[in-house]
Amino acid sequence: QVQLVESGGGLVQAGGSLRLSCAASGSIRSKDAMGWWYRQAPGKGRELVATITSRGITYTADSVKGRFFISRNNAKNTLYLQMNSLKPEDTAMYYCAARNDGDDKDYWGQGTQVTVSS
Repeated sequence: QVQLVESGGGLVQAGGSLRLSCAASGSIRSKDAMGWWYRQAPGKGRELVATITSRGITYTADSVKGRFFISRNNAKNTLYLQMNSLKPEDTAMYYCAARNDGDDKDYWGQGTQVTVSS
């Protein structure tokens, strides 16, 4: 059984920063898993925000490139999303997900709300 719990969301002014955390427990292999963040705003589909492989290779979507940064701490079994220079269009529910390398099963968290005021 795997559980992912996001935290760190909130209400911020445009231009501000937030750091989201995703703590994993259960059978996720910290040293051998891929993690990613995605978001969903009202009236929109899910958007992939950033990914990080077990080897630390990262990807960020064009919409957040240069502002958002994904990282991980295997000792803490935790995934992070540092969000800087936030814009109102970043307002969404943010979700983390993870997959053990070599497996087909994805795990996901319940989400944390990020609201950016203009």
